[in-house]
Amino acid sequence: MDESLLLAERFEEHRPRLRAVAYRMLGSVSEADDAVQDTWLRLSRTDADSVENLGGWLTTVVGRVCLNVLRSREQRREDPLELRIPDPVISHEDGIDPEQEALLADSVGLALLVVLETLSPAERLAFVLHDMFAVPFDEIAPVIEKSTAAARQLASRARRRVQGQAPAPDPDLARQREAVAAFFAAARDGDFGALVAVLDPDVVLRSDGGAGASLTVVLNGARTVASQAVTFGQLSPFVRPALVNGAAGVVVATDGRPLSVMAFTVTGGKILAIDVLADPERLRKLDLTALDLAEGDSPEGTG
Repeated sequence: MDESLLLAERFEEHRPRLRAVAYRMLGSVSEADDAVQDTWLRLSRTDADSVENLGGWLTTVVGRVCLNVLRSREQRREDPLELRIPDPVISHEDGIDPEQEALLADSVGLALLVVLETLSPAERLAFVLHDMFAVPFDEIAPVIEKSTAAARQLASRARRRVQGQAPAPDPDLARQREAVAAFFAAARDGDFGALVAVLDPDVVLRSDGGAGASLTVVLNGARTVASQAVTFGQLSPFVRPALVNGAAGVVVATDGRPLSVMAFTVTGGKILAIDVLADPERLRKLDLTALDLAEGDSPEGTG
C-alpha cells in the first residue's frame, strides 16, 4: 500500500478521539473539525516513522492547535465575562448515533462545557487532556510551556471549578426526562409552586442570545428562575423533546425553524442547570437532521 494512504488510514483510526478532544477544548463542532484537519496536515508533513506513540503525539498536537485557537479567541473577546453557550450536539430522544456517541463519550453535558469556557486556555488544556483523556502531565507541560508541577496545579484548579459548578447529572435518563416534563407542565399551567419544587434551590439558568442580545442572561436561584420560567408556558406547543449532549433537553421550533435549544442538568431528580442557546445565527448552523421539526404541535414528553 502507498505510504501516504497507509498514514491516512492510521490517522482515521485516531480521528474520533481527536475530534472528542477538540470538542471539549473548543466547545464548537466546526472548530473541532478544523483542528483535527490541521492536525492531519501537520502529521502529513512529519516523518511519522520517527513518532514512537502516534496516538499520544496526535493528541498533544491537536491540544496545541486548540490552545492556539483558545488564546486567539481570548484576545478577540471584548468582555472577558461574556457568556457563551458551546455548540450543543442534538440527537433524537430515542438515542445517539455512533458518531455522536464517540464525540460525547464520558457524558460531556452542556453545563460542563459552559464551565470549561470559564477556564483559562492552559487550565482547560491541562484538565481536558489529563482528566478526560489520561494524558500524563509530563506530556502536557511542554504544550503549555510550563513545568510538570505547574501543569498538575492548573488541572487541579480547573477540577475544583468543574466539580463545584458542573456536578454529574443523574445517570437515569428516564428520571431526567421526568423532571424536564414536570418543568414544562408547571410552566404551561403557570404553577409557580410546582416550578420551584422541580428546581434545585441553587439552580442556574444561562441563556446565550448572541452578541449584544437581550436574551443573554444568567439567573440564579429557584424562585428567580421559576419567575422567568412561567413565560416558557407559551412555548409548550412548540417544544420538541431531544437529547442535548446525551441528556434530556428540548428544541423549541416553529414552522420547522429552531428558536432555541434548552439543555437541562438534572441531579437527584431536581433541575440544577438550564443552558439555553437562542442565538439565531448559531441556531441556523446546527445539525438538527435527527429531529422532525415539522411534526405536530403537541409532542409527547412536554407534560
